[in-house]
Amino acid sequence: MSVFTGSCVAMVTPFTENGINFDSLANQIEFQIREGTDALLACGTTGEPSTMTKEERYSVIGFTVEKAAKRLPVLAGTGGNNTAAVIEDSKEAERLGADALLIVTPYYNRTTQKGLIQHYAAIADTVHIPIIIYNVPSRTNLNITPSTLKELSKIDNIAGIKEASGDIAQVVDMARLCEGVIDLYSGNDDMVVPLLSVGGKGVISVVANIAPRDTHDMVARFFDGDIEGARKLQFKLYPLVKALFMEVSPIPVKTAMNLMGMNAGKLRMPLTDMSEENLKILKQEMIEYGFEIQA
Repeated sequence: MSVFTGSCVAMVTPFTENGINFDSLANQIEFQIREGTDALLACGTTGEPSTMTKEERYSVIGFTVEKAAKRLPVLAGTGGNNTAAVIEDSKEAERLGADALLIVTPYYNRTTQKGLIQHYAAIADTVHIPIIIYNVPSRTNLNITPSTLKELSKIDNIAGIKEASGDIAQVVDMARLCEGVIDLYSGNDDMVVPLLSVGGKGVISVVANIAPRDTHDMVARFFDGDIEGARKLQFKLYPLVKALFMEVSPIPVKTAMNLMGMNAGKLRMPLTDMSEENLKILKQEMIEYGFEIQA
């Protein structure tokens, strides 16, 4: 069974000067549920987990599980480049009640394709909940090949892949080799409908932080057979998505949320405020999309 079908929002983490703004996080969760989002991701890249302490990450995952209250699945980001640490975090996320794990490929020290198989196999052997692999070569400088994914799909609790290579030919080959065995999710908000067209199950989305209804509806319309409606929403979202990736994510999306009064808090260094030039572009795209901004 799929972990989810539709739109999973990769939630930002709202920070205070001293920690996590749990009131704001609770508001985000309720907003997403009201707007039809199909799953929540806590501590994905958009949540800035690499700048959080272990205790902060665990508290965000546990809080999200508690507030979601089984109304929709909660995924926990537990990836890293130290297999032993990923195992520890994954076991804790399972204990906290996460429904599934999102685990990015190792970065910096990276590994070989053989190493990838052994890395994920070791993690999968220690937890009982499903794992979604995260392939994002632009951040990790490591790509999961279609043939490696086919090998990984043989591991019982590896349930899916968030594919963010941006290479549609690779996506097609993954779908061809792994059809019916592993679920394919778009990791690129600008390529959702193309991925759905080759058998994808949905998207793990950044833009859903501010446009959850349209992101959900884009996938839902596709599965309802309204391909034209899905295509139109993909086109509608495209300029906004482009603006949200003018600078390293989550800089623009967190900025956009604050402009909308969503109290997403500050970014943690090394991430910084947007440049004035890019901020003007973001504001203009938000206005053209139909958002009311507060500054």
